[in-house]
Amino acid sequence: MSQKKTSNNGSFSRRDFLKTGALSGAALGSGTLFGGCASNNGQARPGDTKNIIFMVSDGMSIGTLTAADHMLRRHYGRPSHWISLYEQKRANRGLMDMASANSVVTGSAAASSSWGSGHRINNGRVNMTEEEQALKPILRIFQDAGKATGLATTTTITHATPAGFSANVMHRGDEAIIAEQYLEREYDVLLGGGNRFFDAAHREDQRDLYGEFAQKGYKVVRKKNDLMQFNGNEKLLGIFYDGHVPYTLDHINTEEYQRDIPTLAEMTGTAINRLSKNTNGFILQVEGGRVDHAAHGNDAAGLIYDQIAFDDAIGKVMEFAENRDDTLVIITTDHGNANPGLSGVGSGYNASGPRFDLLAEFRHTNNWFLPQLDENSSVSRIRELVEYATKIEIRRDEAEILRKAYAGEYENLHRMMSRPWPVMGQILANYLAFNWIGTSHTADYVELAAVGPGSERIGPFTRNTDLFYLMVEMADVQAYTGEYA
Repeated sequence: MSQKKTSNNGSFSRRDFLKTGALSGAALGSGTLFGGCASNNGQARPGDTKNIIFMVSDGMSIGTLTAADHMLRRHYGRPSHWISLYEQKRANRGLMDMASANSVVTGSAAASSSWGSGHRINNGRVNMTEEEQALKPILRIFQDAGKATGLATTTTITHATPAGFSANVMHRGDEAIIAEQYLEREYDVLLGGGNRFFDAAHREDQRDLYGEFAQKGYKVVRKKNDLMQFNGNEKLLGIFYDGHVPYTLDHINTEEYQRDIPTLAEMTGTAINRLSKNTNGFILQVEGGRVDHAAHGNDAAGLIYDQIAFDDAIGKVMEFAENRDDTLVIITTDHGNANPGLSGVGSGYNASGPRFDLLAEFRHTNNWFLPQLDENSSVSRIRELVEYATKIEIRRDEAEILRKAYAGEYENLHRMMSRPWPVMGQILANYLAFNWIGTSHTADYVELAAVGPGSERIGPFTRNTDLFYLMVEMADVQAYTGEYA
């Protein structure tokens, strides 16, 4: 068996990939091999995958997946779609190493770029090598092969994870530039938040990107109803909020959001309907991006309900893929975050379930009420607002600690937990038995599940960059994977 050359960061070189035409000498996961033809055990052949749907619950620790499943079972009488795939033995499952080129703990830009380019890159960059060369992202590869391309997310559409499949910038924060690249590259479907990067009134250069997209033939939609009525063949740009789309629990309990902003499942359904009109197939990335934000903020309700919204999108995807043999569905996360989990409390831990059940009574996320408070808020006001949002009466001394956190007068022994958001998360942990280890990304190996042709090639342990090669080989688009953009 021949040996493959590697780049400086240890990822396979696209040049070597193109020389061989297949990854016959490269291992995926724990030794499962790519091959140029079907093996005796019935593995799918390259080209058997017409469509790829890549689903990312951003920042999802295993405790997040577990908590969402508990919530659905205890209060909605069903398991999550994700765990159901495991229960029914329908998915190939393993763990994945998501390290970036310069850290064992990855950021979302580097993580998504590893899937989108086949290279590990430095945190903060989007498909840019250490030598500052732009790598051709996977949506451009599939586009050049004649396939439809799309992104749907609850973050700004220009955020790190969607950008990792589609853009090239040295700094992930250059979202105005990423929006311009979307315009230039003309991907078929773009759905999410991020009005401030498209609206002339918010852009520093005062460019009206909405108008420019329309001039290129895009259907531009800004409201849920317009999205749900769309059934055309035009390219589609849907932007539904100035920044990130609001958290699911706040969406559920805000009439304006319910009326105007689609859910991730609704965006996903529309995207699939439009992209599947291409007879050559498509690639779609779907991101539950606010799971990560809730984990950063130690916001239990934000976290769990957004994970459930992502799970609803899985259900929508599986409806499409159910009776097809040409669609590869990959479901994963880019990294853990804050490692939340339901803890044992009470005699024999018998209080854990009832404490956790209090989350089902929440009206709003921490993110809804914390911005309404500051160091001048009275203890009474803090308690009143928390009780309205959560139906929990926190103690006066807990409210005073939160006030001190706003004033910079509180210091936890774990210092990153001294700011108002993690302080609120710790206060509610006293009532919910749902706790956190910090406020940042973690180096956990992450859940990886896949269904459809090529999924059988995922072994128990996978390197993040392997998924790029899996996708381009199974879709038989190797001829379009140029080394650089």
